[in-house]
Amino acid sequence: MRLRLALAVAGLAAAAAGCGGAEPPRAAEQPDEPAFAVVEPGGGADIGGIASGSEAAGSSDDGGTERGSAAGGAEGGTEVRGGARPAAPERRSRTAAVVRRTTLRASPAGEVVARIGQETEFGSRRVLAVTGERGGWLRVIATERANGEQAWIRASAARLGATDVWIRVDRSKRELTLRRGREVLRRLPVAVGRPGTETPLGRFAVTDLLLTRQPDSPYGCCAVALSGHQTKLAPGWPGGDRLAIHATPNPETIGRPASLGCMRAHARDVRMLMRRVPLGAPVVVVA
Repeated sequence: MRLRLALAVAGLAAAAAGCGGAEPPRAAEQPDEPAFAVVEPGGGADIGGIASGSEAAGSSDDGGTERGSAAGGAEGGTEVRGGARPAAPERRSRTAAVVRRTTLRASPAGEVVARIGQETEFGSRRVLAVTGERGGWLRVIATERANGEQAWIRASAARLGATDVWIRVDRSKRELTLRRGREVLRRLPVAVGRPGTETPLGRFAVTDLLLTRQPDSPYGCCAVALSGHQTKLAPGWPGGDRLAIHATPNPETIGRPASLGCMRAHARDVRMLMRRVPLGAPVVVVA
């Protein structure tokens, strides 16, 4: 993998949902913002192997009929309420690598809700999970939208790809399963959000693969950043609301409801995920 060093515009310490430590630190106790190395799949970075999640070339369908993606759900980034289960991928899921500055819209040719470029705020290539299409538009999961809200981009602003690798997190079992289609590749324990700051349910996507320069940081060696947001922030938490799967300096919390929303895993397991999970891969969190 090619490893490109980047100091995040807003470090994960400021962006994530305060899930590194057991308690939310007071503002005066916030650690220095860590610098991150952005791992780009397919480039040669030394994280222990070569990524097996693949991005395949594709073409957009400019027909007038809206279709759900092979990933399953009708809505992107769906936050699940009332006990419903988010749709899980059964076949290859489409991705869209943004190739120029463009707009996110609430509907095809509708209201502009955000403007995005080719890179995320951390400096990664911006690769979005595609959940459907209509004419020359793609429905995508985007961090700029709240959980459960869809976004649309012009198909001409992106290069289509596909992956059959995805992640399923069972919140009650505190277990993460890495899958290729229906095949289980790995199962591993994770910490999830504690009562009051439970990990949100729904379907999200991988946005960034990050190595920290501070292994003793709240995020350990590394983090897989997700598109989702923590909607139950702890009172007084000074950080952001982004969800992530990350390592931890407190491995004794793994397998417990202990975080402020993120999923904590052993460093070796997060490194494995970074080798095998491509940008834009679906992440489904169930109760």
